[in-house]
Amino acid sequence: MKMILSMLFALLIVLAPVTAQELAPDAMVRQVTEDVLTVVRQDKDIQSGNTRKAIDLVENKVLPYFNFQRMTALAVGRDWNKATPEQKKILTEEFRTLLVRTYSNALTSYKNQTVVYKPSKIPEGETNVVVRTEVVQPGSKPIQLDYTLEKQGNGWKVYDVVVAGVSLVTNYRDTFKQEVNNSGIDGLITLLGNRNKQLAAGKK
Repeated sequence: MKMILSMLFALLIVLAPVTAQELAPDAMVRQVTEDVLTVVRQDKDIQSGNTRKAIDLVENKVLPYFNFQRMTALAVGRDWNKATPEQKKILTEEFRTLLVRTYSNALTSYKNQTVVYKPSKIPEGETNVVVRTEVVQPGSKPIQLDYTLEKQGNGWKVYDVVVAGVSLVTNYRDTFKQEVNNSGIDGLITLLGNRNKQLAAGKK
């Protein structure tokens, strides 16, 4: 649960809507973090386990700043090229739903975490960067969070999050590969769909 919660903060910290999207990615992380965490700290409904409200928060403040298709392609790996355009669309939608529900459930477990920012040296004109921070949790060791972002137009989008050395994207790859080997792309779609139904029903 701590790792899932940390991944959630990674998403919220980097991806909350900002008006100054032309900021460098590290500056954007610093600017939006406190605003987003303030909302979470003040929302007693979310802290009391209101998953629907947590889902609304994630959908409204996070999703527009994610490249879910690239994330899904990286998670599926080489098998992505086996999928038809329609299968790719469904896979992306199901993976997106899986992440939203997972993070929303974790968000209800927020317990006064804070963020420490690591110095960044981002070359001018760079379009693919890693921003490093730590989540500090009372009574626990800090958790290293690395965000991989790419520049699209005037803004930045995240396509991977690394928590304590574990990539959010590649963490799913072995499971996805095994399912494709056993049941094909449609089997993977079914696996994700069933998992989303379990999460929607409140099953861990």
